[in-house]
Parts: sequence; structure tokens; C-alpha cells
Amino acid sequence: MSGLLLLVESNTTGTGRLFARRAAELGVVPVLLSTDAARYPYAAEDGLRTVAVDTSDEGELWAAAEALAAEAPIAGVLTSSEYYVPAAAALAARLGLPGPSAEAVRAVRDKAEQRRILAAAGVGVPGFAVVERVDAAVSAAAATRLPVVVKPVQGSGSLGVRLCADLDEVAGHARTLLAATTNERGVATPGRILVEEYLTGAEFSVEVFGTDAVVTVAKHVGPLPAFVEVGHDVPAALPADLERELRRTAVRAVTALGLGWGAAHVELRLDGPLAKVIEVNPRLAGGMIPELVRRACGVDLVRAQVLAALGRPAAPTRGMYGRASIRFLTADRDGILAPDLCEPTARAHRVPGVVEAAFYRAPGEPVGPATDFRGRLGHVIALADHPLQAAAAADRAVAALAEAVSYTALERQEALT
Repeated sequence: MSGLLLLVESNTTGTGRLFARRAAELGVVPVLLSTDAARYPYAAEDGLRTVAVDTSDEGELWAAAEALAAEAPIAGVLTSSEYYVPAAAALAARLGLPGPSAEAVRAVRDKAEQRRILAAAGVGVPGFAVVERVDAAVSAAAATRLPVVVKPVQGSGSLGVRLCADLDEVAGHARTLLAATTNERGVATPGRILVEEYLTGAEFSVEVFGTDAVVTVAKHVGPLPAFVEVGHDVPAALPADLERELRRTAVRAVTALGLGWGAAHVELRLDGPLAKVIEVNPRLAGGMIPELVRRACGVDLVRAQVLAALGRPAAPTRGMYGRASIRFLTADRDGILAPDLCEPTARAHRVPGVVEAAFYRAPGEPVGPATDFRGRLGHVIALADHPLQAAAAADRAVAALAEAVSYTALERQEALT
């Protein structure tokens, strides 16, 4: 048997499946370590080997690794889920395998500690306060220009992130966040939250590998007060000076945080001519960004990350100069999906440049406004030689998917009365 690549949990959509496929292509056997493998339908669909283990317990992870090592050499350890980056890094270090600094990723996962480190290093960040009580959150917001952003110190995919327009909203959202003791994965959460300055400039991400800025991504965010990402354009169409500012700031942030191994996803907003870091994620981007980068630039970041975990040369090199855009379908009010999704999918595919169109929900399923990434209903991907062409095609195609969302019977009845 060839060596094993241990995957500590996964993201539920997107690149999780690709990690396992790239591992197999590179001649190693992927093994998913998971508390509940049923969370990942692709594992059964692809025949991926899974091992049941409490992935929140480093002792149990080590015992599972030891048992697997008796079968075949362990060649690497990875995760595509932000929640498990520290556990994967610690396991890799214990096995003497490549990976990021476990100490550094633990600090980065705590957004309050991350902010302190960046601010101390002179990297631009929004103004912020870390609080443990509702009254402290209200006081912090009162000392900041409203509206403010209130969010957990740990999280992913815009979960729990909200723009609060007044002090009553701050109190209400802070109370909700502080009352939670576990996140959606059942992992314990710290009893602290962030109250931070709201930056109104355009939002971008820079995909960093090691300490090299690979590509800058333009981000589209849905209606406030939530911060749901509803689209990305790769690469971002930017003036040269702003491109340099974003890349420079992203690399400075990664370096200040003690990262510099493998992939990092750095989210930023412009504040006038300056870039400020919203957060650094010590992992590959979500939202299908790695797939956009592969299609537009010829850079396979998933493969590069797997190669890095295996200790093989991994520096990604650009091979193409195309443009790719993704748009996610969301509902702006309560509704229901059509009983037949084939026709809207076909209409989206007929838009020139569209290479992918998919729904995430079943026909006839009730839907509602998205408050985080879990509310996205589907996506389209378009390719072109020009950024405006790719973006326009993606916009047209997602509009075709949107025709599958209709009023619920209750809303129709209310509209008639």
C-alpha cells in the first residue's frame, strides 16, 4: 500500500472532495478522519475511506494515526476545514510531517488575538474591541461610530457576523453570540466577541501560498446586515497601485502572524487608498475560489496544498491569463424552489461562457434569505478573456437560476389579500 494522507474533517462543499482526489492523483491514499462522515456526502459517493474518531480530542486523533501507521506510512496530514487547522497542524508536528506552526494557527483562529498581533506589527486593521459581556459590547459600540460589526472571535463562512445599526441591535446580537457555548460543528466556543469598526470600502481577498501573493480576488457581498459572499471575480480588475497595496498588506499579515507555510486566505477592505485586514484564514479559500483560480490562472492551489503536506515541491506557477467569475444564488425572501430545476439549469448553461451551473437544494424545497454561507442555494461559474465579460455572463446565468425561486403559497395568499 502507498502512503496515507490523513484528512482531519473537511468542508462540506467545494474543495473538500478535491483534496481527496488530488491525493489519489499524486499516488497516496486519502483517509478522512471524522466524528461523523455522513456530514460529507461526497465521501460515500467517491468511496473515500473514513475512520470514525472524535476529532476535537487530540489524544484520540493520535491513537487513530498510530493505528493507521501500523498499516502503511503516513505521508501527510491536512484539513480543508478552518475549524480543524490547529488539530491537523498539531498532529502533523507530532508525526514529524510538514505543516504550519500549530501555535501560530491557534492564535490566528482566535480573531481577537489575530487582531492584536496585526495591530502590534503595524498591519492595518479596523478599530476593534474584545468583550465578554453585553454591556461591554454596548459601551464599545457607543465609543465607535455606528454602525458597527459584531461577530464571534472564532467562526467561518460569515457565521454570526452582523452589522448593527444602533445600540439595541448591538445588545441583542451580542446577547445571542455570548449565549452560544458551541458552534455549528459542536466545538466549544470562547465566551468573547468582537465589536469592530465598519469599513465601507470594496472587499477583496488575496490568496497567499507560503509568503507569495498568488492572486487578488474581488468579492461581492449580499444585502446587509449579513455579510454573505454572493460572488467572486478572479483575478480582480484593479489599478496597479491598489493591487500592490492589497498584495503587500496580505503578505505582511501572513508574515506577522508566523504563518508562511502552504495556503492562507487573507480578506481585506479598502479604506481610502489603504488596505486593512478583515481576517486571515490559515487555509485555502472557500466559496469555490480555488476552482476559479485553477480555471482562470492555471494554478491548482488544492494540488499545491497537498504537495506541501507531502513534503514535495509545491510553489504554484501561473500558466494562464483568463478571467473567471462565480455567482451564488440566494433568496431575498421566503420562497420555494420549482418542482423542476432542470430547465433553469439548462438556461444558465446556455449563457455564453458559463461552464458550471448547479443547485444545492432539492426541487420544491422551502428557502429563505441567507444569513451566512449555508443559505446559498446554488452557483454558476463563467469564463472569459475579459473580467467584465466573465462577470456579466455569471450575472446573467445566476438570474436564470433565480427563476426557479417563487413565492410560497402563503406569500401568494397574502399578496392577494
